[in-house]
Amino acid sequence: MKIAIGSDHAGFELKEKLKNRFEFEFVDFGTSSDESVDYPDYAHAVADALTDETFDFGILICGSGNGIAMTANKHSHIRAAICWTTEIAELARSHNDANVVVLPARFLEIDLAFDIVKTFMENSFEGGRHQRRRDKIVIC
Repeated sequence: MKIAIGSDHAGFELKEKLKNRFEFEFVDFGTSSDESVDYPDYAHAVADALTDETFDFGILICGSGNGIAMTANKHSHIRAAICWTTEIAELARSHNDANVVVLPARFLEIDLAFDIVKTFMENSFEGGRHQRRRDKIVIC
């Protein structure tokens, strides 16, 4: 699996741990340290990378998950879901066809973050009644 990954300074440490934990092919869109940066820069970079089918999924990480998810979701082809439990990660994939998992680094223990990413990557979109709803997400 080829994964586009990015974080701001608050998510930097978790991003590095994820890259070392999983054997996915990661392409890191930054940041490269825990020095203060602007999360939109990294959200846009990962979202832009997911424009074609070069990447299977994206992972974005910031302190709360909110800012980076809001930014990514401005891109019409992105369905970024903030996940703080494995159940939410499973539903984000199976019901919403999320293509970016967003992690709130300041609110997750490392083992839970690993489990969330694993769950997100292992699940697939169910389609059916969920397809109709997914199709209504983008309005422009």
